[in-house]
Amino acid sequence: MTPAPPLRRPVPLSGHNRITTQALTSLARAAAADALGVQPGQVRATFSDDRGLLALLLALSLPVPPLARVLDEPGIVDSFGGPILTRAEAARAPILERVEELSGARLSRVDIRIIGSTVSRGARVL
Repeated sequence: MTPAPPLRRPVPLSGHNRITTQALTSLARAAAADALGVQPGQVRATFSDDRGLLALLLALSLPVPPLARVLDEPGIVDSFGGPILTRAEAARAPILERVEELSGARLSRVDIRIIGSTVSRGARVL
């Protein structure tokens, strides 16, 4: 058996790649929407400088069950992913990882601001 030929590294090309703010914002909105079970159009995303890294601030409303249904079926909150604060805390790490993975950008943190709630009849499937 003959040894495999050595791998050749591709010659680097001149130029650069740049991700626009619009593309990075759209990516963050999609990652947040996926992690929190909402539509991307319901998520506002902004970035700021945090000592050379990017800090991501998300603002959105989360779906909640009708309060009367919570009284009748206390377990319904769990089918939505738990209390709002728990859902937001659990989503931060996956959002950060996904945005970094897809964009190559380094994020220092993800802050999630819940600006409202929307009553939803159906439970979110996790």
